[in-house]
Amino acid sequence: MSVSVILPTLNAAGEIAALLAALMDQTQPPEEILVVDSGSTDGTAELAPAHGARVMSVPRDQFDHGGTRDAALRQTTGEFVLFLTQDALPADECYIEHLLKPFADERVAAASGRQLPRPDARPYVRAVQQYRYPAQSRVWGAEDRQALGIRAYHLSDVCSAYRRSAYKTVGGFPHPLPTNEDMLIAAAFLDSGYRLAYCADAAVVHSHNLTLRQEYRRNVLIGRFLQEYGERLGNPRETGEGLRMVRQVLSQLLRSGHPLECPAFAADCAARLLGSRAGRRAGTAGQRRIRHAADG
Repeated sequence: MSVSVILPTLNAAGEIAALLAALMDQTQPPEEILVVDSGSTDGTAELAPAHGARVMSVPRDQFDHGGTRDAALRQTTGEFVLFLTQDALPADECYIEHLLKPFADERVAAASGRQLPRPDARPYVRAVQQYRYPAQSRVWGAEDRQALGIRAYHLSDVCSAYRRSAYKTVGGFPHPLPTNEDMLIAAAFLDSGYRLAYCADAAVVHSHNLTLRQEYRRNVLIGRFLQEYGERLGNPRETGEGLRMVRQVLSQLLRSGHPLECPAFAADCAARLLGSRAGRRAGTAGQRRIRHAADG
């Protein structure tokens, strides 16, 4: 099977060499690597070819999570197309090999891997990732939507793989789209009868210690996305999943001897909730403007 890897970058000079080297050292190395650079000023675009990648340049103000990834995919040729972010480093040399295993089932359209915390990750960040990215792999289809809720669209382009033929069948990533292109195409795959996979053995090291402001802003985007595109996802409820995560993370923090992390985690949850609510309000206002324009 032929493999292409796509790496969106912005000022990744400090990371790109190690990431490209890790990809080329895989037990199943890719046939091609496409770096999609959106106006780096640190020489990223110049470094990439020296490490075996070709470069597609996109003006920074024209980068779009759906449209840019779609354009990049259509410039590659692999039967399977893998996406990574510049700060997601394969945890071992078997990452690609493991990520491709679910595709032995021709019904599987896409898969994503496990995200392990960086050494500097805060304890509550580690606990959140342990909840979101467990050690057990799974494969699911449309029949599992009700039981999984919003987790039915668990497909992350931080570390993902797509079957090209299935991608083209559903029309590719919607665009323009500022965030969560992976969730929308996951819904399209399920709607079309395909299956999705989570590969716990295919791991990357990737985490962030976000400030409360950063967490708030991130969730404003997510909240707006869920408000505007909720119908395509079957309007899944976030509350139940959020409460399950809170209970498990708090329990993990207490069991692992980090009780002082609980207030920090609570503040982080508050930032998430407030951001999501603000985003949903903005999404509702946008929907009203669209309806008003259509009626006018």
